[in-house]
Amino acid sequence: MTKRNTQQRRHLILTQVNELGEVAVDILAEQFQTSEVTIRKDLTALEKSGLLLRRYGGAIALPKEIVSDDIDSKRKVAIAKAAAKLIKDHNRIIIDSGRTTAAMIPELGSKRGLVVMTNAIKVANRLLALENEPTLLMTGGTWDPHSESFQGQVAENVLRSYDFDQLFIGADGIDVERGTTTFNELVGLSQVMAGAAREVIVLVESEKIGRRIPNLELPWQNVTTLITDNNLALDTRKVIEACGVQLICAEVK
Repeated sequence: MTKRNTQQRRHLILTQVNELGEVAVDILAEQFQTSEVTIRKDLTALEKSGLLLRRYGGAIALPKEIVSDDIDSKRKVAIAKAAAKLIKDHNRIIIDSGRTTAAMIPELGSKRGLVVMTNAIKVANRLLALENEPTLLMTGGTWDPHSESFQGQVAENVLRSYDFDQLFIGADGIDVERGTTTFNELVGLSQVMAGAAREVIVLVESEKIGRRIPNLELPWQNVTTLITDNNLALDTRKVIEACGVQLICAEVK
């Protein structure tokens, strides 16, 4: 079984789960003419990617309250879609850890020849579930439970050995006069990521803009584009644009 066939089968299984609400291992094995062991591996992989829930003898779709959770909120989806439009086929990109950046992954399914570096297992798992099979690179490093990502000198050294077209990164807050801010004191990797990419694109919901969190992560001179939602006040937009940052306010439907 080739990797492509595996990814295609998992994509079809996920489609059925979302359409029917639940699926059974024996029926899927017969449908795809493969063993029940293989189907169980597929369901386990999809569950680890946060795409369904395993149940005895099969799997069920994610409950609506989970699907509508923060990661899939309308604002995050709108921001993620706007970010994905900036990515061209065959781009080399970095996707940092975070819920808003993770929301980009379903939007990358139509892109061809992507090379994606990430420091987040959650992002990596979602990328592996894509049918178009982007080339996946991981930083490695020291696991940081706060950010649920790899950090530290090893990760930084790995990033320094590459060059990328774009970095997509979130933020805990935005100081409109200084740049992105974070609760996490580990800002070294974010700064190395920014240095390794030609464009730095920050994804953040408008409610976080104006938060004055002590730790400055990326000053405005290191940021190319800020993508947020259309709830951002006009005067705040003007301040950010005056700092030389391209501002995209995604429409929330």
